Amino acid sequence: MTEAFTLLRPWWLLALPLLGLLAWRAAHRSAPLGDWAKAVEPHLMAALQARGAVRPGRRVGQGLLVLAAALLSLGLAGPARERRDVAGFRNLDATIIALDLSRSVAEGGRLGEARALAQGVAEAAGTKAVAVIAYAGDAYLVATPTTDRESLSTILFALDGATVPDRGSHPARALALARRTLAEAAVVTGDVVLVTDGGGLDDATSREASALRDEGHRLHTVLVPDPALPPEAPRPDGSGLSRLATLGGGSAGSLDAPGPVLAAISETVARHLTEGGYTVLAWQDLGRWLAGLALLPVLLLFRRSA
Repeated sequence: MTEAFTLLRPWWLLALPLLGLLAWRAAHRSAPLGDWAKAVEPHLMAALQARGAVRPGRRVGQGLLVLAAALLSLGLAGPARERRDVAGFRNLDATIIALDLSRSVAEGGRLGEARALAQGVAEAAGTKAVAVIAYAGDAYLVATPTTDRESLSTILFALDGATVPDRGSHPARALALARRTLAEAAVVTGDVVLVTDGGGLDDATSREASALRDEGHRLHTVLVPDPALPPEAPRPDGSGLSRLATLGGGSAGSLDAPGPVLAAISETVARHLTEGGYTVLAWQDLGRWLAGLALLPVLLLFRRSA
């Protein structure tokens, strides 16, 4: 299927093979006189036919019923096309990048790659608005939701270890700020991308991830691995980030393998709105018209016969 066409309820297509079997049975196994041929003795049936008292039924009615059921099944499958004005709903879909600027990341040797990955996430978001949160011991909104990628790029590459004055690593505060930002922007189905080495993950972080999912958003995580850190610094927690992404209903990746996260972010607005339960905003359901066409073969069953 293309991005401009989809089936909203494809499981209804399973009815088509059954209808095909019924049509075959009706065409090859049904006797024109039904069960009368079994109930009436052959010589009596022959006499009735000779007098013109027997008029075989027509099988066309069975075919019309099968055709009507097939059209109804196709309609219930929900063939739909993307609305032309779906771009007007992009304010309902946004992406927030939460970049860890704690000491373990800022001094780990891969901060530049983390910023480049954040820029890649912004590009993958397409026409969606993107915001940036920088956090360490506390979290700050350094770029409000915007579609201006050039200004966003300037902000991203200005971030460093001195941007956030608060020491430590508290991703829960970054996720809480992301939730508030999505709520204030009236975003109904957004993506939050947490770029971090996994430092500071705790129960509060898990609760924020669950809250994002419950509010219709998705949390993705990107691991910043193998930092050149002093011995006393915490080690990267890739497994913890994977569990957090699962809890937030999103994807997990790393600087070396960001593909799953970028693929999720690059989904069209229509596809994302559908996953968030806003199908009617993104797709025009054509199934009702197919279901309506099923009335035509049904009406033919009521025509008078000579």
